[in-house]
Amino acid sequence: MAVPVSQVMTHAPTLPAMFDAPALGTAHGAASPALRRPVIGVTTQTLHAIEGIPDGLPESWVMNQRYFRAVTMVGGVPLMIPLFADDLATVRALYEHLDGLLIPGGVDMDPVNYGEPMRPEVGRLDAARDAVELQLARWAIADGMPVLGLCRGAQVINVACGGSLYQDIPAQLGTHLQHDCYPTRGFTRTHLAHPVAVTPGSRLEAALERSSVQVNSMHHQSVKTLGEGLAITAVAPDGVVEAVEGTGEGFVVGVQWHPEVFDADDPSSKPLFEAFVRACVEYSERR
Repeated sequence: MAVPVSQVMTHAPTLPAMFDAPALGTAHGAASPALRRPVIGVTTQTLHAIEGIPDGLPESWVMNQRYFRAVTMVGGVPLMIPLFADDLATVRALYEHLDGLLIPGGVDMDPVNYGEPMRPEVGRLDAARDAVELQLARWAIADGMPVLGLCRGAQVINVACGGSLYQDIPAQLGTHLQHDCYPTRGFTRTHLAHPVAVTPGSRLEAALERSSVQVNSMHHQSVKTLGEGLAITAVAPDGVVEAVEGTGEGFVVGVQWHPEVFDADDPSSKPLFEAFVRACVEYSERR
C-alpha cells in the first residue's frame, strides 16, 4: 500500500534536525548537550571556471575540502551551497537552514559587479558564483548572520556592501610587495609572504589575540573603495588592505589570506575559525 506524500513529509526530518549533535564545549568538545552544532553554508565554484580543467567533464560545482575540514575542526557542520544563480528561491531555501556563511577563495570577480570596465589583467570568472555569493552575503549581513570571507570571500563582502576592488595590484598600485604567491609561480600554499598589521580593538584582533601575524598570500586583487558599514582591520606593509569587518554587532569578517591551509595550531588559522563558529552558535541560539 502506497504511503501518501503528505505522511512522508510529515515524518521526514528537517534539515537542522539532521545535524543535531553536541556543539562546541560539550563532552565531545564544547558547552551544553542541548546545543546543536551550527550549520555553516560553504559556497562552491563552477568546475570549468578553474584554470586547467579539460573540456568534456560534466558540469559540476566543487570546492577545496580544506574549507570543510576547517569548519568541522572547530565544531561546525559544513553544507555545500550549489550555484543556482537561475533559481535564487532554492538558494534562499538553503539559506534559511544556515547559522553562518563561509565564502571561500577562488577566481576573480567580474568588475561589472562594482560598475567598472574590465582590465586586461583580470583572470578567469564565474558569473554564477558571483551572483549567488553576493546575494547570500547581502542576506546574511542584513539578518545579522555571521559571515567569514577568505581571500575572494573578503572581496565579495566588500562588493556586496557597495565597495570596489583593485583589479590587479601590480598594475594599479605598483607595490614592491608580492601578493600573488600562487603555487603556479612556484610557491607552496603555506608560504608566509608578509606580515599584516591588525587594527587594535577590532573583532579580528580579538579573534587572533595579536596585533600582527604572518600570512600566506595568493591574490592579485584587493579592496579599493571600502563598502558601506565596513572597516579596514588589517593592512600589509605596502598599505594593501588585508582584512575588513562589519562595524555593527554581527560577525562579518573578511581576510585576504588563506587560513584554511594551515595546521590546527597556526595562530592565523584556528582562532579565527573558532571565533566564527562561536558567533554562529550564538546566532543559532538567538533565532
